[in-house]
Amino acid sequence: MNKKPLIRLTVSFFTLLILIFAKGIFTPIKSMSAQEQIFTVAKGQGAAAIGRNLAEARLVRGKLFFEIAVVLNRGARKLQAGRYLITNKMSCWQIAKKIIKGDVARQTIFIPEGWNTKEISRYLSNLGLAKTTDFNNVVNNDFSSQFAFLKDKPETASLEGYLFPDTYEIDIGSDTETIIRQMLVNFDRKLTPEIRQEIKNQKKTIFEIVTMASLLEKEAKTLEDKKLISGIFWKRLNTGMVLQSCATVVYALGRNPGQLSYEDLKIDSPYNTYKYSGLPPGPICNPGMDSIIAAIYPKTSQYWYFLSPPDGTIYYSQTLEEHNIKKAKYLQSY
Repeated sequence: MNKKPLIRLTVSFFTLLILIFAKGIFTPIKSMSAQEQIFTVAKGQGAAAIGRNLAEARLVRGKLFFEIAVVLNRGARKLQAGRYLITNKMSCWQIAKKIIKGDVARQTIFIPEGWNTKEISRYLSNLGLAKTTDFNNVVNNDFSSQFAFLKDKPETASLEGYLFPDTYEIDIGSDTETIIRQMLVNFDRKLTPEIRQEIKNQKKTIFEIVTMASLLEKEAKTLEDKKLISGIFWKRLNTGMVLQSCATVVYALGRNPGQLSYEDLKIDSPYNTYKYSGLPPGPICNPGMDSIIAAIYPKTSQYWYFLSPPDGTIYYSQTLEEHNIKKAKYLQSY
């Protein structure tokens, strides 16, 4: 009996089988235009369940192809839960590697220096990353057992001041606490051991420094001005003078009134540093690193007063009389 036709048939069959699997694993499901979608891998899901869901979403040709791709990548025990951005122009092989690596979909957010918690909450809400009610609940939670820098924060104070302004890569689908924790981890990293030791040497608390830094963030733009104003504020505190920071009154009002009126300055709030001496009850915004540094390392000067017209220029004075003259000169056009 001639076995050659049978051998040729067998070879052809396996060749066809290899081509089918190669196409299923290494060739993407293409369309006229790439279609992106968020694909969710639940915690605990294995290759079979993930492959079945991918096939149902028409992202792979069949769950078996995905399972084989996972085995070839030695990733059966490495599949990671999360939300993944996948297109129909990705091959099954590429999708498997993505999920094994844990390359989840991310969104870049930017928190500017000087935003308060309300502004951050509104921003995240507009992006669909956090509900306002969830955010407000989390910023009032106690994280002091997880972050040492929060141990001197009063229990009644929120996380205002500690949500470090920066650019963040947020995993899509992260809950509000995860996002806020990411900001706290960043603050923890920025506050180096040397900085913490210097605060301790000055017999101040981190909470006091952050509160002062939040005022400086709102009062000045440059590091030099922030250091000068820091010197003025600490000097006033040490002599029992009121700080008279307009920024604290704006925070108390809950709105930006433009130029403050005399009535605004009379608001009965513990944040009104025209009326009450000492630092306000807590930070009024989330300060950047320059403001924190300026709060720790103030610049000594002969000045006791400063004036900040809306154009950003800051005028310093040694006496109240000199200060009033500058107020009449530089604020009259506003």
